[in-house]
Amino acid sequence: MTVVPFEEVPQTRRWWARGAYAAVVCAALVPIVAAGVAGAVALLLTAAGGLVVTVAGIYWFLISRGFLRWGALALAVLAPLVVLFLFIQAGLLLEVMITVGLVFVALVCARAALREPRAGSKMTEYPAPKPKHPFVVMNPRSGGGKVVKFELQRKAEELGAEVALLEGPGKVDVAALARDAVARGADLLGVAGGDGTQALVAGIAAEHNLPFLVISAGTRNHFALDLGLDREDPTACLDALRDGVELHVDLGRINGRTFVNNSSFGVYAEVVQSPEYRDDKAGTVLQMLPDLIKGAKGARLHAQIDGSTVDGPQAVLVSNGPYGSHDLAGLGRRTRLDRGMLGAVALSASTTREAVGLLRRATKRGLIQRTSVEVVVDADVPEIPVGVDGEALLLPTPVRCTIEPAALRVVVPRNRPGVPPAQPALDLIRLREVAWGHRTAVHAAA
Repeated sequence: MTVVPFEEVPQTRRWWARGAYAAVVCAALVPIVAAGVAGAVALLLTAAGGLVVTVAGIYWFLISRGFLRWGALALAVLAPLVVLFLFIQAGLLLEVMITVGLVFVALVCARAALREPRAGSKMTEYPAPKPKHPFVVMNPRSGGGKVVKFELQRKAEELGAEVALLEGPGKVDVAALARDAVARGADLLGVAGGDGTQALVAGIAAEHNLPFLVISAGTRNHFALDLGLDREDPTACLDALRDGVELHVDLGRINGRTFVNNSSFGVYAEVVQSPEYRDDKAGTVLQMLPDLIKGAKGARLHAQIDGSTVDGPQAVLVSNGPYGSHDLAGLGRRTRLDRGMLGAVALSASTTREAVGLLRRATKRGLIQRTSVEVVVDADVPEIPVGVDGEALLLPTPVRCTIEPAALRVVVPRNRPGVPPAQPALDLIRLREVAWGHRTAVHAAA
């Protein structure tokens, strides 16, 4: 994590941060003025208690099963309603609304203070030669049938592309299809499908130094999102075949296999391995999380990140380029894909206190975020489950993740939505640094 020294923080951001603290102070003074010191203390304790009960209820919902799980969920929902009812009973509804408004102002100021400059956030564009023999793999089942819905095969063929559909019984060897196309003279490889299929073909394109076309026909399209492509209309991605530019992006490798988004170990990887995951993702996650969070299942991991060793994390996420500092699950955004660095997050939260601290972003205990050119994950078993771009794999230990800078020539439309600026995390530690210039030991080490 990069920390900007206090002296380098622009004056405007410093005052935004101080404005956030001022709004919080005013929010605390409103009930004091309305109800007196004793009444305000009681109200603040009531609000704090409601918040603690809500967060604890969510945590126990995740780690429990049966009646206890649903009781915890009911508690998490009812706690804020009870607090609101008590405020109304005390005749302080107007004061509560003012306080909530001031808290909202504090959040706006905090976001403005924590937003980093966008300078250098856009990837360099290079001229893209028009392909003569493009070859595109399309998965009709991916993304709920987007290939058929948007008539991607017909539109790609009209632009001169050869299309191979992944249909029929049995599993199709996508890598073999791509290598055969290269042998027959294909000068561009593309994929309309999920990120796992994208990664396989991207590796072959990089191996032969061929341009690679991403068509956002998958379910989540994380790779397409971070390339600034249109995820709602995959047809727009085909414009790259007639008016495109190149982006030279990094590729991650895990034990020799390529990945475009991330590789996950521990909790998430164990969940992905479940046979029920494909049919019922939410139900499978809820069923397995209690054992995984408590450490009752899965191998004990050891991760080597940027020269330091993390012993026994519950989850490790290694990404092709770092995600935003607030994204612990690899479901957010990467502003660039050409930094030449892996992002790494190791997470441990075995108690309610640690979970609450991480949710509030008021503590770094249990969380390690780094960038590195290599991450090695080992365990006390010969092989461990790994989620590679959402695909479930079993890999021999130790598992080695590396980065290949600018290895992939991605062709994108000249006109595309682009990558919006990343929203800053509401990091209380960082906000304090921006406002007052006090760097914590944890941030200094990071």
